[in-house]
Amino acid sequence: MTGLWSGRYRAEDVVSGDFVGHWPTRDVHGPAELQAVIDDVRRTFRDLQFVIDVGPLHDGDLVAGRWIGTGATRDGPVRYTGNDIIRIANGAIVEYWNGAARA
Repeated sequence: MTGLWSGRYRAEDVVSGDFVGHWPTRDVHGPAELQAVIDDVRRTFRDLQFVIDVGPLHDGDLVAGRWIGTGATRDGPVRYTGNDIIRIANGAIVEYWNGAARA
């Protein structure tokens, strides 16, 4: 997922057509909706970069990891930490659970 959020990949290249992303406040459906969320975040945060802090951890079709994201807004530098769980089927991401908090 860090490749998507950092802009190296487009959602349509790595997620399935029936993709569902679960955020604490809503669900996101399909590659186009996911890409819109990513594009909005990338517009909000300049110089957005991610590093993997823990993982990836694998169990069957699930992959989990903890990340640290840094960037900047008009108000200055920001740092977030988060945990992602993704489910993979047929070589594509089909489901994604995201939890992040400002650090």
